Amino acid sequence: MKKPKILVVGSFVMDLIVRSKRFVNAGETILGDDYNTASGGKGANQAVQAALLGANVSMLGKVGEDAFGKEMVESLNKAGVDTSMVLKTNKVSSAIGNVQIQSNEQGTQNRIVVVSGANMTITPEEVAFLKEDISNFDMVIMQLEIPMEINEIVAEYAYNKGVPVMLNPAPSAPLSDKFLSHLTYISPNEHEAADIVGFPVTDDESCLKALKALHDKGVKKVLITRGSDGAVYSDENGIIFSSSVKCEKVLDPTAAGDSFIGAFCTATCYGLTAEDALKFANHTASITVSRLGAQPSLPTVAEVLDFMKSKNVENIEKFLVLE
Repeated sequence: MKKPKILVVGSFVMDLIVRSKRFVNAGETILGDDYNTASGGKGANQAVQAALLGANVSMLGKVGEDAFGKEMVESLNKAGVDTSMVLKTNKVSSAIGNVQIQSNEQGTQNRIVVVSGANMTITPEEVAFLKEDISNFDMVIMQLEIPMEINEIVAEYAYNKGVPVMLNPAPSAPLSDKFLSHLTYISPNEHEAADIVGFPVTDDESCLKALKALHDKGVKKVLITRGSDGAVYSDENGIIFSSSVKCEKVLDPTAAGDSFIGAFCTATCYGLTAEDALKFANHTASITVSRLGAQPSLPTVAEVLDFMKSKNVENIEKFLVLE
C-alpha cells in the first residue's frame, strides 16, 4: 500500500528533564537523581511517531537559529520527517520545556513548564502557501503550542480542500465554534475535554456527555484519551471504549499522548477501522511510557507489531499493512 502523506503543523520544544524521587516544594532545594535533554514538542513528537510507523510526514513549525533548534530539526531528519517547511528565526530562541519527573515506589508523574519561544512567532504569511499545497496531504495534525490564528487558518485551508484535520487541543485554550466546525477529529484528554465543554469529565457518563457536546459543535469524530483507563471514541457509526495496554514499568509519561495521536492517525490513514487504530495506538503508547525522553522513547512499527504479537492480539494480520 502507498504510504499516506501526513502534514503536522505544530511545535518544537527542547525538553530539559530532571528526575527525582519527589517534586520540589516552593522555596526548597533538593538533589535530583538524573538530568538529560531530549528533542520534543507536541508537534515534533507526533511527526516523529507517525514517520517511525510508516507515514510520509512533513513538519511545519519554527525554531530559533540556535543549538537547540539545530538539534531538534536533526532529530526529525533522523526519523525520516521532511523538514523543508521548518522555519527559522534569529529574533527569539527555540522553545524549551522544563520537565520535572517524580519517580518512586508510588509511581511516576511529571510536571512540565514550556517557554514557547519561536513557536509563537509563526505568521499567516508564512503558512499562506498551504492554501493550495495542503491538498497534497491525506491528513493534517495540529496542537495548541503555536498561535491559535495559525491553527484556525490551516484548518480552514484543509476544510476547503476536503483534507481531514486532527486537533490535539493541548495545552488547553478557548476554541471558537468556527474552528471546531473545520475539524474532522479532535482528541483531548479528560481535562482538556472539560475545558472545551464546560463541565467535569471524570467517568463514563460524563465522557459520553462530552462526546455529544463536541459533536454538537460540529466535530465529526471525537476521541477522548483517559490515561490508564484507555480511550473512548465516537463517530457516525457509534461509540467505542478502548482499553489501555498495561506497561510493566512506567519510566516517563511525557510523550504518551503524542505517541498515541501519531499512531492513531497513521493507522487511520492506512485504512484501519477506528477500533483497530485505537488498539494500535494504545500498544504504541504503552511502549513509549516504558522509555525515557520524548522522541527517544517513540517506537518503530516493527517494535509495535512485535509487542502486539507478544500480547497475543487477535487478528494481528490486519495490522501488518503498516509493515
